Amino acid sequence: MKRILISACMLGQKVRFDGGHHLINHPILKRWHEEGRLVPICPEISGGLATPRPPAETQCKFPILITTKEGLDVTPQFLRGAEKTLEIAQREGVVCALMKAKSPSCGNNQIYDGNFTNTLTDGAGVAAAELLRNGIPVFNEKQLPELFAFIEDSERITA
Repeated sequence: MKRILISACMLGQKVRFDGGHHLINHPILKRWHEEGRLVPICPEISGGLATPRPPAETQCKFPILITTKEGLDVTPQFLRGAEKTLEIAQREGVVCALMKAKSPSCGNNQIYDGNFTNTLTDGAGVAAAELLRNGIPVFNEKQLPELFAFIEDSERITA
């Protein structure tokens, strides 16, 4: 049974920066959850940030700098959360991850540009990037068909 790392907010846990969640109500995800295949994680909470918390965006990728709109440097918490996310993924033997799009932690192909104007730029959040660097594919909620195909293919190969 293939295991999938998932952003905890997508399971309805109120861990988002605004104290809310982003529940994904899909029958396949519901079945996987009931089967114990989903491994929830919120990298930002794991890194030591509270809920609710000020929104944060990536200001610079090299070297990495993530700040709140008020300029508070939260890079250490984001990096600690990324490390813990990878540790959990490896310990649980996940084959991929389903993470929240656009998040400075979880976004897999676009994140906000650091100006707090809702402008996106290409790139991955720190936790998603850490997973990708270590060979763990990351999907977002807009890529559910691709995620389902990936799992189906990986199960067919090992069957």
